[in-house]
Amino acid sequence: MTKFLIKLFVKNNADVTDPAVRGRYASLAAFTGIVLNLLLFAGKLTAGLLAASVAVVADAFNNMSDAGSAVVTLIGFRLALKPVDKGHPLGHGRLEYIAGFIVDLLIILVGAELFKSSFEKILSPSLPSVSVLTYALLSAAILIKLWLFFFYRKIGKLIDSSAIRASAFDSLSDTTPQLARMNPSCKYSIVDFYKDGGVPRLMENLRSMLETDGWAGILVASFILFTGFKAAKETIDLLLGTPPKPEFIEEIRNFVKGYPEVAGIHDLIVHDYGPGRKFISFHAEVPADSDINYAHDVIDCVERDMNEKFGCIVTIHLDPIEMNDARVQEMKKLAEESAAEIDPAFTIHDFRMTSGGKHVNMIFDLQVPSDSKMPTEEAAKRVAERISEKNPDCYAVIKAEHPFI
Repeated sequence: MTKFLIKLFVKNNADVTDPAVRGRYASLAAFTGIVLNLLLFAGKLTAGLLAASVAVVADAFNNMSDAGSAVVTLIGFRLALKPVDKGHPLGHGRLEYIAGFIVDLLIILVGAELFKSSFEKILSPSLPSVSVLTYALLSAAILIKLWLFFFYRKIGKLIDSSAIRASAFDSLSDTTPQLARMNPSCKYSIVDFYKDGGVPRLMENLRSMLETDGWAGILVASFILFTGFKAAKETIDLLLGTPPKPEFIEEIRNFVKGYPEVAGIHDLIVHDYGPGRKFISFHAEVPADSDINYAHDVIDCVERDMNEKFGCIVTIHLDPIEMNDARVQEMKKLAEESAAEIDPAFTIHDFRMTSGGKHVNMIFDLQVPSDSKMPTEEAAKRVAERISEKNPDCYAVIKAEHPFI
């Protein structure tokens, strides 16, 4: 069914990097979610009112909020597709994340309200009367939510959308609480079925123990709140900035290695301004004795080729390094060994050397992992001291920094 809908409604569906195609995928997901959740809302509201079940009625409004969330997600996708303008030179891609955050807040609000009403139900319990129709509606809801989970998950994976992936998780989390609502404390429950067949007092006592409507509502609320806070954290992380996937970093490094004129790269930064709007910048190391015009032309080629392959805007800083001077290589090795002795995870780059009358100046950048417990200032100081211990004639000028990946 998912493949059929994609083929029917998403033109050029194979080109998932095209913003317009991503928008069509998002529209399909949103409209499908709106229609199905509105149908679930109508069915559950009817069943909940007939059964006088606060949990079922509350979950009906949860489906209404899911439909509203789909509307907000759709609006966010549409706004994110707006082209760049004078006030937003990097585009509007992050509006998709903001729309997702609004959806997350709505989910949390629904969960909080449900928790409150369910707690009141526990304090003032009343036995729900759930009919066979209610069971049928809840069973259908579970099947629909399971299908929506797989539907959202497939589309979210295809277009790499955190908002749609969150909708998939939300749909899956909706199924378990609905099972909890199908409890035996109802008119046509398992308990009553056996009771009608002649099982006397034991079933009556068991029925009184299973008046769990309020607790089922608490369970539903817990799932909704968990989903909301988890999705909100993911969205906030995207807005604050998260490191790119290691596979993507490795792909960039391997791509640049394909140019023999480039000895290596460092200071790699991947800026994320929304899905499909990534900006890449890094320093490309080239031999210091290279022809500057030729090296510049190579870097221009790398930028154009990367833009074509990754669909990103790429800016590369040309960084000349000395590769043929034996003395420089010896001092660089000393710096690398000294850094590794302080912490094996420390690395250096941008190494330069100047010789004075009485000592040698070693100038380089020290990269300290972001999860290192050692402050950058202390790391630079300790590496400099270790170099001086190994070679008193060397004076290290170190700039310590954390990586951006």
